[in-house]
Amino acid sequence: MNQARDIETATVLRANNEPPALLFEMIRSFVTLAATLNLSHAVKDLGSTRQTVRRHISHLEASMGEPLFQVEDRRYQLSPLGKAVLPSAKDILARGVLWLNGQSRSVGQLQQLHASADDWDFYQQQQPLGLIWNDSSVLLRETFRAWSMASGEIESPLFAHVRPYLIIYRQSDVGWICVEFGQKSVYVNWFGQDYARSSIGRPISKMPAGEEFSHLIYEAFDEVQAAQMVRLDHVFTRMPRSDSEGLAPVAYQRLMLSGFFPDRSSAVMSLVVPVHDVKIAGLDLSKVEGLDPVEMIDIPLSEARFESMLRDA
Repeated sequence: MNQARDIETATVLRANNEPPALLFEMIRSFVTLAATLNLSHAVKDLGSTRQTVRRHISHLEASMGEPLFQVEDRRYQLSPLGKAVLPSAKDILARGVLWLNGQSRSVGQLQQLHASADDWDFYQQQQPLGLIWNDSSVLLRETFRAWSMASGEIESPLFAHVRPYLIIYRQSDVGWICVEFGQKSVYVNWFGQDYARSSIGRPISKMPAGEEFSHLIYEAFDEVQAAQMVRLDHVFTRMPRSDSEGLAPVAYQRLMLSGFFPDRSSAVMSLVVPVHDVKIAGLDLSKVEGLDPVEMIDIPLSEARFESMLRDA
């Protein structure tokens, strides 16, 4: 009878285009059960009851018109629909929590994130990609042009001259892992080659600000890979230095590019360029004034084959 009532309620709400008042809690039940695939564990994690979780799932399934789970011998598995809607469900939860905490905003329809934890700060603001054409960094433009000419192929000869400046990531079962640190990358300049080598193969560590914030940070990697696109962000944060204790403030712009390994598996490449004119709305300028000195990197014009061609034209 409860299931019939849920179907009737969902039908009425769908007809009126009205989401249920408890939609956030319903989605949380779905995401938690999808993570555990065990009703008892999900109930414990949620601090809820079996009846409530089942009702939430039943209501969502009634609204969507298809099952989210397949249950055999009390074992839960995501249905095709469940697998398809799970990423967006996680996104809704993460955005809801961060929006309520004032950590997620939009600036000109582009994403801005901010979080603080103890003496750590992190600001990230997505930028219009067109800014690279007037930027002082030749390396930004050269990397973008090389990526385009190489069709995203990491091993392409057309990409070889900018590859030493990049960090390359691969998606794995444990998340995004670093597989290569370019010899001329800011990461190597910052931490040293030995530290960089020790980080290869490790998953990107989670942010101190919590699971929801980490989700939106890593969403940029998923977005770039899935859409096979390019993204530009300005970032201000605090990072440890290998030669000192504590955290030092740094600001940089990050160009993320989709790519392909020789076996056609997907990759994301990241170019990090230190910047003093950081474009992040609401960032306290006193933080920027105390930036730790980082050696600026750029490609010599004589090695920038595409920039040189355009200048000579």
